Amino acid sequence: MRKIQFGKPLIGLEEKNAVQEVLNGDILVHGPKAVEFENAVCAFTSGKKAVAVSSCTAALHLSYFYLGIKSGDEVIVPAQTHVATAHAVEMCSGKPVFVDCETKTGNIDISQIENHITSKTRALSVVHYLGMPVEMDRIMKIAKKHSLFVVEDCALALGARFKGIHAGLYGDVGCFSFYPVKHITTAEGGILLTQNEQIAAKVSRQKAFGLDRNVGERKVPGIYDVTMLGFNYRLNEIGAAIGIEQMKKLPGILAVRKENYEKLTECLREIDEIELLQSTHSEFQSSYYCHSIILKEKHAAKREKIIENLNMMGVGTSVYYPAPVPLLSYYREKYGYKEIQFPTASRISNNSIALPVGAHLNADDMVYIGKCVKESIIKSEV
Repeated sequence: MRKIQFGKPLIGLEEKNAVQEVLNGDILVHGPKAVEFENAVCAFTSGKKAVAVSSCTAALHLSYFYLGIKSGDEVIVPAQTHVATAHAVEMCSGKPVFVDCETKTGNIDISQIENHITSKTRALSVVHYLGMPVEMDRIMKIAKKHSLFVVEDCALALGARFKGIHAGLYGDVGCFSFYPVKHITTAEGGILLTQNEQIAAKVSRQKAFGLDRNVGERKVPGIYDVTMLGFNYRLNEIGAAIGIEQMKKLPGILAVRKENYEKLTECLREIDEIELLQSTHSEFQSSYYCHSIILKEKHAAKREKIIENLNMMGVGTSVYYPAPVPLLSYYREKYGYKEIQFPTASRISNNSIALPVGAHLNADDMVYIGKCVKESIIKSEV
């Protein structure tokens, strides 16, 4: 039996040597590695400015903190996403207003957005679900019409592009995750990407206590002023050093992910009991984070058994996501949301199984996964 992990960081000698170099030096925070990493992300995405932070959640929180979201303000948020997308709004005392997703991609249903905009709406959040880019031209048209700040949650979208433009560059800010099972890792970390230099300049201060000058900018050590409220959301030099080496490998990682995704798609198309989400077409370039299959209604009730069968065959799985965010206990109890309000997101959450396509795997693994999916469904019927 094979052991196919759902996700696995690809850490080689290059990353280990880079970490050792940092540990052999005197600077673990506030150093040149974080700046070098920011520049590497900008170079890959064609972004103007990047601000390295401790996590994607930190980047999201900083986005709304920068905007000044407060009690009484509303932010449009996709129902089908990780809870961090909504938590970032809550942490600023704003109210996330959830919109259901569309059937084909799992992305926010753009046709429903304007029905949820009120005089209290300050911002619009979009999530590139599983790395499939949202139609950002339509999003920006709505944002311009209603004067809304746009936050792109790109946690799974490093390498995704819409009409040739990298995810995160259409909106005011794009927020990325470098958690261990993402496309690249910094062990734990994130980045805020923007084309607006003023946003980058202010967020760079807000991520570091609101100090008016960083360590390297101080004429006298220990002397600084605090000009605004801020947090401790910095990315350390060790994580940044790993990230620099990971960025060098990213084109190859994305190429393998695409090959694996396409091979697995070829295998899964033969299985009648499942449906597949749209991954890409001519104007969309996915980041191919994972392959999420949707069990048809007859088999949806047997999902846990099917997952158990897959895991017993050595195939690692996950679920994206366990429930639409408004139906998780905190949000359901606070705002009174009901499942009937989010039928598409509920169906994807309740009926889906996420399968691995990471660069730690190959085409032969994809054939094996496809075969195991079919066998697991058959066994669940016994």
